[in-house]
Amino acid sequence: MSGVTSYDTLDSLKALVSDAYVNLKVSLKLELTKSRETVLELFDRVRRQYPSMNQFGRHGEELALETNPGESPYRWLAVRSRNIRSGIVNPADFRSAHDLHKHILEVIPYYLNISPLDIESIELLFGADLMAGGNHDEAVYSALVADSPLANLLVHDCTITDCQPVLTTNVPGSPGTEIQYEVKTRQHGPAREGENSGEPISIYLTARKAGPLNDLEEMTATYSDLARHGEHLVEHAMIPALVMPIRRAITAY
Repeated sequence: MSGVTSYDTLDSLKALVSDAYVNLKVSLKLELTKSRETVLELFDRVRRQYPSMNQFGRHGEELALETNPGESPYRWLAVRSRNIRSGIVNPADFRSAHDLHKHILEVIPYYLNISPLDIESIELLFGADLMAGGNHDEAVYSALVADSPLANLLVHDCTITDCQPVLTTNVPGSPGTEIQYEVKTRQHGPAREGENSGEPISIYLTARKAGPLNDLEEMTATYSDLARHGEHLVEHAMIPALVMPIRRAITAY
């Protein structure tokens, strides 16, 4: 299962952005009764599959396994009390991203004792970062809002200080499945002359399926559905309607 087109849409996305990534999140209704030993056993199992994921650390309540910082592609896995997340930054193609996440879905129920009734949701996020200086919100406003009726809400000579659109829809014919588009800015308000934030504007497309599930085998089928919806929308919605307009606005800003 590597996409819905004759080529890998990820190549098109990577050509337009600074970084592209695909993240998985499994949210639980109950807190994990995890022990140090079971999490280490899980991480060791994943490390055997992906030997470059050999960096173990703790960040607050989160236990994480990752590749060396700066390595490409960068893979990571994080376990918290009520969710398990994994991600890959700048993968070679969508297939390699899906292989990682499907492996995680296959092993976590057995090492972390997860029941299908305990699944609150499964989310698959397709993300893109666009490096931008200046006022990020002005760039997003110029790309997505300036030519819409919302522009009439502004008073003359005002400065945009927050423009982070979020849009969520259901998926017809797929009960419990939602698609969310989100734009996240990081530098707000006027920038000082010559200042470059060094931070990106992020664009997210998240495909989400609400639980519970009937059985653990349904996790893989659910993932495949989310991946199919997500890949299609990356090509036909996210790139033309969000990435390209924002990229043009950054260039012109």
